[in-house]
Amino acid sequence: MAESVKASVAIGKKVLRPREQVEDQIKAAILSGALRPGDRLPGEVELARQFAVSRTTVREALRSLSTQNLITKTPGAGGGSFVRSIDLSSLRRALGDSVHNLLALGSIEFDEVAIVRQHLEVPAVRLAAVNRTTEDLVELRDIVALQKSISVEDPRVPALDEQFHGAIARASGNRVLASFVSALHLETEPVHYLDLSPEVGRTTVRQHQRIVRAIGEQNPDAGEEAIIEHLTYLREHILAYRQR
Repeated sequence: MAESVKASVAIGKKVLRPREQVEDQIKAAILSGALRPGDRLPGEVELARQFAVSRTTVREALRSLSTQNLITKTPGAGGGSFVRSIDLSSLRRALGDSVHNLLALGSIEFDEVAIVRQHLEVPAVRLAAVNRTTEDLVELRDIVALQKSISVEDPRVPALDEQFHGAIARASGNRVLASFVSALHLETEPVHYLDLSPEVGRTTVRQHQRIVRAIGEQNPDAGEEAIIEHLTYLREHILAYRQR
């Protein structure tokens, strides 16, 4: 007599709904390279025909893929659904968009984002001190030199601050860490929450110089100390500004 199949043997497989099947197959085509960045997907009618599903099912699948930042939908003549570039900039963009939307909805607090960004900048500086290249150091020194030469009223101040912290994160050599720091810094934008008096501007530039000096000397301990001093200073002034 043949042995019966043991009850513990798993023979089942999750049954996907039509929308999930369409979504998974398009996603697989994107991730495999069969669909490349910039490629235009067939229209809803054609996709519905190919998958033998309704246009509503296709529309739901495309909406989900758009939410995942795998495709972008362009309205109007010549529009349609296009494959988005999947690279580190898309990681930063996806994270930044998600955090921005959550902040706008009130689902998370500004301070929560700012604290996470600050915690990430400490290992970023330590890694930058170890891994930075000559080109990284030149970029950082050029940014600080420009910051030192302009007034706090200069409209370039916020962008330069973002460039400074982004350059440190990139110099860390960890591209995922750099994407997270850049995205979170963009959403918190500490410069916009500071009372940018000349004194605050000068102090901030001195702190930036100290950070760059530690990175240049490849001293991670000094870099950590300098970035903590800088971030603590920023946080104190941001809190004072927001409590007015």
